[in-house]
Amino acid sequence: MSKQVQRAFSTEFKSSIIQRIEAGERLGAVAVELGIRRKLLYEWRAAYRTLGAAGLNRKRGPKAGARKAAGSSPGLASSAASSVPDVAASSARPGDERAQARELAEAKARIGELERVIGRQQVDLDFFRKALRLMDATPPSGIATSSTRSSKR
Repeated sequence: MSKQVQRAFSTEFKSSIIQRIEAGERLGAVAVELGIRRKLLYEWRAAYRTLGAAGLNRKRGPKAGARKAAGSSPGLASSAASSVPDVAASSARPGDERAQARELAEAKARIGELERVIGRQQVDLDFFRKALRLMDATPPSGIATSSTRSSKR
């Protein structure tokens, strides 16, 4: 089994590739042209969309906050307290772009989580509305209608 040499790409190179993809070029075609795995390009694009060009500079390995996000329960109460940005902390470092980018990424993740919860609730509402309509439309089965009377006298 041959070991593949790990290549290092500059931020400028990554940024130019992402610009091509964002302009509408197919990601798969770019990956084949450059000999880069598609998965890597998807990761670059996701990092660029969440953190901008600074996201393309990140080091390899587990991402910061991945453990915190995985450790929180899917309920709203526990994740609400953990994902609310600290106003005092953000005002203390107004020039720290990295902290602002992290807060923005956390806020976007929180918005996505809440949108998924709302989507699940909407599916439940639709289901129960249809079930209620069906219950209202069918007469109770235990009551006989007037047309079942015997014709014998």
